[in-house]
Amino acid sequence: MGLFDDFSRFLETKLEEFLRSNPHLELQAIEEQLKEQEEDTLRLILEIQKQEKKLQAEILSAAQEIQRWNDRANKAKAAQRLDLAQAAQERQAALLRQGNQRWGQMQGCKERIEKAKELYRQIQSRRKEVRAKAAEAAAAQTTTKTEQNWDTKGWNQSYNYNSFNAADPLEDKFQHWEAQEELDRMKRNMGR
Repeated sequence: MGLFDDFSRFLETKLEEFLRSNPHLELQAIEEQLKEQEEDTLRLILEIQKQEKKLQAEILSAAQEIQRWNDRANKAKAAQRLDLAQAAQERQAALLRQGNQRWGQMQGCKERIEKAKELYRQIQSRRKEVRAKAAEAAAAQTTTKTEQNWDTKGWNQSYNYNSFNAADPLEDKFQHWEAQEELDRMKRNMGR
């Protein structure tokens, strides 16, 4: 296990170094994580909404049952069947307690949905920020690479510059520029 742990740490270190040297990729990774969190939050919202709908159905069903047992209790009282009336009232009270519990659970679901929606909005906002930063970093990386390419362009090209080659356009430009500078310097000195 020690060799595997060492290798794993080595890979993590190399990955961290690579991401530090390529910040746009690190930002893309963060954006991807935020996208996954966004999707997870949406799934959570949908799951809680399903629970809420289920609880609403149970509350409705409990309300119908409470009404049914209330009617039975009243019917039993009218018929002087106090034993049945008492049992019906007990059943009605138990259903009412169940309905109240479901109501509390449904209110908890509503709160959780609101919190999850707020979290979703925060994740979306953060993701937009990271996306913008990633675009900036990618643009900066492109600019840096372009500058690096310009700095090393001569190094990577394989032109054969030879002092005997009089047709070198760069040499001609420099000679013309240097001659022009010399002429300007002489004109300034003569004007004094």
